[in-house]
Amino acid sequence: MFAEISVFGVSFPWIVAWLVLAAAIFTIYFGFIQFRRFKLATQIVRGKYTDKSEPGEIHHFQALASALSGTVGLGNIAGVGVAVTIGGAGATFWMILAGLLGMCTKFVECTLGVKYREEHEDGTVSGGPMHYLRKGLAERFPNAFGVGLGKVLAVLTAIGILFFGIAGGSMFQANQTFQQVRDVTGGDDGLFGSDGSALIFGIVLALVIGVVIIGGIKSIGAVTGRLVPAMAVVYIAACLLVIVMNIGHVPAAIGEIVSGAFTGEGVAGGMIGALIVGFQRSAFSNEAGLGSAPIAHSAVKTKNPATEGFVALLEPFIDTVVVCTMTALTIVIASPQMWLNTKATVAAGGEAPDNEQGVTITSEAFGTVLPWFPYVLTVAVVLFAISTMITWGYYGQKAWTFLFGRSRVGERIYQVLFCLTGVVGCVLTLGSVLSFADAVVFSLALFNIIGLYLLMPVVKKEVKGFLGKLKTGEIQRTDKEPQS
Repeated sequence: MFAEISVFGVSFPWIVAWLVLAAAIFTIYFGFIQFRRFKLATQIVRGKYTDKSEPGEIHHFQALASALSGTVGLGNIAGVGVAVTIGGAGATFWMILAGLLGMCTKFVECTLGVKYREEHEDGTVSGGPMHYLRKGLAERFPNAFGVGLGKVLAVLTAIGILFFGIAGGSMFQANQTFQQVRDVTGGDDGLFGSDGSALIFGIVLALVIGVVIIGGIKSIGAVTGRLVPAMAVVYIAACLLVIVMNIGHVPAAIGEIVSGAFTGEGVAGGMIGALIVGFQRSAFSNEAGLGSAPIAHSAVKTKNPATEGFVALLEPFIDTVVVCTMTALTIVIASPQMWLNTKATVAAGGEAPDNEQGVTITSEAFGTVLPWFPYVLTVAVVLFAISTMITWGYYGQKAWTFLFGRSRVGERIYQVLFCLTGVVGCVLTLGSVLSFADAVVFSLALFNIIGLYLLMPVVKKEVKGFLGKLKTGEIQRTDKEPQS
């Protein structure tokens, strides 16, 4: 899955090219809709065009927050630190561009998520790629090929989501959370230095996650609707503080980002190296094209699938264009010595930093202004990880019920399994299991995007219908207060 291809002497995973190419094609096919309708998207997420009586479980804002909680996490902190070390400041430019393109991919897949969702008798909703691939392809190509392809892609996608939900969404997040807490409290000699403390930490974490996910998407939406904005505000405020305290360096930093994007000075692979690293960070951060986000967005209260497509396009903007860019700007402007040294080592052919070093680089950037910030960063990492676990717990549950059928007993078995694997993640060294999980989750992009290409005309028809209703006045803007 991460096999590399070479462009102008620079190697990178082919799956990154697959994701970025799809985002570019969708952007052109839909006429740069993420830019033309950005204002409309912000109005819809505030509840201006949707009545609360419409079918679904959660409001637009809660759906957006739930999906964001699955993407905003360690990658926005550690991953960006790694990206600007390997690709230099110029990687930030390409990361922003890929994030802007990825907005259209989210628009396409989340429109389909609502279009082909299943509404159950108890008022709950199931949606996501396993539903729109199976039902959508059978509808668009009503022959043996279309029905068969849809079923195969749907099952493969459900298996991938279920596996990653347990291995990556639970075990990995729990593991990284405990490691961050352990490191900041003194490591082996600190409060969490013993194996017993890892078990206790895992059990407490599992109980917290279990209390939320047992309530379904309404409970998840209520929690993430408050947690995600609070995390984002605190983190971005800290970034802005570093930037303001180094305000004199801002023009030079912006110049370095722009010039580095087209020259790649001091970066292995030059301009192409910076471009590839930026694209890769964006693709790995916002998950556009993987099919995970439509599971959360499908639960929204709406009669018009395109409305949630517009809401969903805001997700890569917030995750990548805002949060990732703020991290990158903070590092480039503060220029901590560790970043400069590690960047020089990588440019000279040395070993690239891992996620743990990425966190340290970001932490040192904040530490130039806020010496106590490593503690705040640890809290941020923990909250980001908890929110990710909550959302991926829900994603995995929907994949589980698709594969094994809906029943209260079956759902409880899955929820207990998910929480127990979080405990396991705290006490074990995971290694190759997580590498395999990463490969599995990006295999989703292969299956999902094939379906998105085939279903593009369906999305265009939905968009045309919704915009037509707005134009004729069939859908009126409401005067309601923002829903949150």
